[in-house]
Amino acid sequence: MTHAFTRRRPPCTVAGVLAAAALTGLASLPAVAVAAEPDLGIGPLAPVTGAQPGNGVDMPFSVLNKGTEEIGKVWVTYSVTRGLDTAETYSNCLYSTQPAADEEPERQVAACAIEQPLKPGVVYAPERPLGLRARADALRDKVSMSVEASENGPSDGAPGTGAPLELIERGPATEGDRASHEEAYVSTEVASENTADFALTGAGLKGEVGDEVTATVTFVNEGPAWVYRDLGRSAATVDVRIPPGTTVVKAHDFCTPVTPAHYSCGTSQSWVYEKRGETYPFVLRIDKAVEGATGKISFAGEARPFDGNAANDTAAIVIDAGGATGGSSSGGSSTGGTSAGGSASTGGAVASGGSTSGGPDAAGGSASSSATGGSATGGSGTPTTAGGLAATGSDAALPVLGASAAALLAGGGIFYAVRRRTAAGD
Repeated sequence: MTHAFTRRRPPCTVAGVLAAAALTGLASLPAVAVAAEPDLGIGPLAPVTGAQPGNGVDMPFSVLNKGTEEIGKVWVTYSVTRGLDTAETYSNCLYSTQPAADEEPERQVAACAIEQPLKPGVVYAPERPLGLRARADALRDKVSMSVEASENGPSDGAPGTGAPLELIERGPATEGDRASHEEAYVSTEVASENTADFALTGAGLKGEVGDEVTATVTFVNEGPAWVYRDLGRSAATVDVRIPPGTTVVKAHDFCTPVTPAHYSCGTSQSWVYEKRGETYPFVLRIDKAVEGATGKISFAGEARPFDGNAANDTAAIVIDAGGATGGSSSGGSSTGGTSAGGSASTGGAVASGGSTSGGPDAAGGSASSSATGGSATGGSGTPTTAGGLAATGSDAALPVLGASAAALLAGGGIFYAVRRRTAAGD
């Protein structure tokens, strides 16, 4: 008997048919259409000069859809630094505060959802410029703006109360428009006519030969404006000359030795709020009694055209090794002496031993003679991440610096090493 065996055919699937067709060349798959990526650009923001504290500041802007397809919704986000505020708000924008981070100061941010079609190759702009206002503490501020086809800004915050922000068609883009709208993020500066008074305070100390005393030097911005330098630059540079007959046992972390008797001190950030500053304690050992031993404190580094008061630009450290305490200083103020090893009170708005270049609502920095330095807080009581503009400190056992290091530090041209510090609350 012959047995017939029936071969079972494999199941027929779409994948199998397509695979077989591709292998045998019997069929070719159609190309899948890929949607063009949205391509948006925002025009340059014109810098503003001569703004008056308390007055409005107009900020025009324009947007271009550089792609080939219409876009149905865009997000426009803009932010301003401390000295600026919103003169009007828009109902389709959410307003929030972005705390200081990555060596950038605190900002007010508006994220606006604009639900309207933007045709390709067309320039759009709001009917009226963005309405901003210079605050009483304005001096040098920054406005930043971006446009995107997807949400990439703050998703929470307080909605505005005015009419919605809308974009009006201005006409077809020219070659010049396309060239000027290449970027999706732009920024500019607003310069206000204002002043900021930088002040120094020294110390008057009393002790005996062999004693260690703490001389506390303070820098404070008396305002009314806050001061914002370029990223990576110190808000101020303080030159400290140690009194003769004394040796530095420990200097503040933000102070770098130029010579064993000459230190250059920076700030924790590239900005300083009004009524804030830095405190630099120096532990000094009295090696010998020198009559009228005085060390000079002064500003160095970048120019301060905003500061018209030179009377408090210098101060002194006066050491009385067995005689009466000297309490005055040239151009500045200093306080009465303390017992050996004590800390001279500096008064003002800066807490001794703390870094206080943050916001005015902070209660003062933490003790900053430790390896981590002091803490800084942002405006309105918001903690900030203290930056790394100030150089790390060292004790008085350091040898005399070489000529190259002295040259680097001369004239306030200090390089401030970036150093992260933990944010501290009030």
